[in-house]
Amino acid sequence: MLCLVFSGALCYAHDIARTEKEKVKGIPLEVKEKVLHGSFDKSGSIVPTLDGHMLTVIFNENLGQVDVEVATTSGVSVQCLSVFTPNGLQVYIPNAGNYIVTFTLSNGDEYYGEFEVLN
Repeated sequence: MLCLVFSGALCYAHDIARTEKEKVKGIPLEVKEKVLHGSFDKSGSIVPTLDGHMLTVIFNENLGQVDVEVATTSGVSVQCLSVFTPNGLQVYIPNAGNYIVTFTLSNGDEYYGEFEVLN
C-alpha cells in the first residue's frame, strides 16, 4: 500500500499523470469586434495565440460554424477554413509579416485579431 501511495505522489509531483491543466503556449492575441449583429459580444469565447509561425485558436463555447480567414494586412488571403466549435484549430503561417485573422460566426458577427510573425 505504501508503494502505491508513494508512486502516485511521485507521478503527481512530476505531472506525469497530467493532473495539472495544460498551459497555453504562445503569445495571446487580442480579439476585437468588427461587426456585431447579435446582442452579445462573443470575443471572449475566441482565444487565439501565436507561437512562432503557428496560430492556435481555442473556442471556449459552442459558437456553431465559424469561418476563419488569415490574410496579410494588404488583403492577400493565406488560409480560409470553416470549423465547427467548440473544436479548436491550428494554422501554420509560412512567411514572416503582418497578418489579420478574421472570425465570422454563422449569425454574421465578425471578430478579428492582428498579429506579426517574426522570422
